[in-house]
Amino acid sequence: MSLEFITNPSLSERTSLKLGGNAEVEVIVREKQDLDELGDFLMTETLRPFVIGEGTNLLAPDGQLDLALIRVATPPGPQRVEKINDALIVRCGASQRLSGLLGWAQMAGLSGLEGLTGIPGSVGGSVAMNAGSYGTEMSNLVTRIRLWSPGQGLIWLDHDQCDFGYRHFAPKQGIGKCLVWQVELKLTESNPKAVRKAMQDNYNKKKATQPVTARSAGCVFKNPEGQSAGILLDQAGMKGVRLGGVGFSDIHANFLVNLDNGTSADALVLIEQGREAVKEKFDITLDTEVIIL
Repeated sequence: MSLEFITNPSLSERTSLKLGGNAEVEVIVREKQDLDELGDFLMTETLRPFVIGEGTNLLAPDGQLDLALIRVATPPGPQRVEKINDALIVRCGASQRLSGLLGWAQMAGLSGLEGLTGIPGSVGGSVAMNAGSYGTEMSNLVTRIRLWSPGQGLIWLDHDQCDFGYRHFAPKQGIGKCLVWQVELKLTESNPKAVRKAMQDNYNKKKATQPVTARSAGCVFKNPEGQSAGILLDQAGMKGVRLGGVGFSDIHANFLVNLDNGTSADALVLIEQGREAVKEKFDITLDTEVIIL
């Protein structure tokens, strides 16, 4: 099988915010054999490459963008790899949706992922952002990651060969730009009913405090150390503030939502307004968590 190329792909159709213009091309990789061809493409292409995943943490500008979107479409199915005492090593492809992995783990009675309930996106994207919620981060669960780069091809890295931080992941060894191909996670054998209850409880809490069904890219800003960006934005008067068709959620001030055919231009202005409001009131500069292409 060879690479699939889609010309002029719409970012508004590929992101959870439903905003943005068009990239020049999207390249879909399905098999290991396609990676050599992808390397050749990247060596000769002048466009900016970006691995898009499920597009749940992205804000793409309006207009035509000099981007080559890379989409990994590996067969995702989670599989049991090895049992160590009461722990089970599970392997899945980067394109596996995180919600699908949680559903599989629940039915299999495997615990560890419950805190990630309600987080959208793919497993690969969750690793790349070290996604986390309710005290659980992907870094707590990852044992190995299989990465691909044009210079080194496919390599496995153990957890201690990776640098994890708050919404951050990078290989410690310098391998340049890379993409996540597969992930191995350490889960614990449990009871399917207990796992389901914990997941449902976490989802109910999240639904009560976050706009989980809205067109959103999740949290706009990272939490400053020891503080909540959402609370800072709320106290700075940004909750519910709207510009054009986008606005800060009236449920959680750190969520930017596309309310009514918004534009990326309005979203970018509103993000800066939020940053400036917090800076003026608290003398704290917020860093964006959402990736702005």
